[in-house]
Amino acid sequence: MGRPASGGVEDMHYVYILLSSKDNRFYIGSTDNLKIRYNQHNKGQVPATKHRLPLKLIYYEAFVEKVDAIQEEKFLKTGKGRERLKYLFQNIKN
Repeated sequence: MGRPASGGVEDMHYVYILLSSKDNRFYIGSTDNLKIRYNQHNKGQVPATKHRLPLKLIYYEAFVEKVDAIQEEKFLKTGKGRERLKYLFQNIKN
């Protein structure tokens, strides 16, 4: 059983999706501080995305348990997960 939620966002874990304006592709990641991580991406401090700037945050999910956020991140990176994203964001404009 997980720990009880304290109710604060400081205890949350996030799965997020960024959209690159440069190549119109998604980046999927997870973090425990979404604001800081998003800023790191857009400052070019993340090797995986530094050549794909600018990036726009288009989606995130919040989880109480880190293991759940990691599990969701892994799912979104599978074929079925990417199908879901394609469906969810079929009308997104860059």
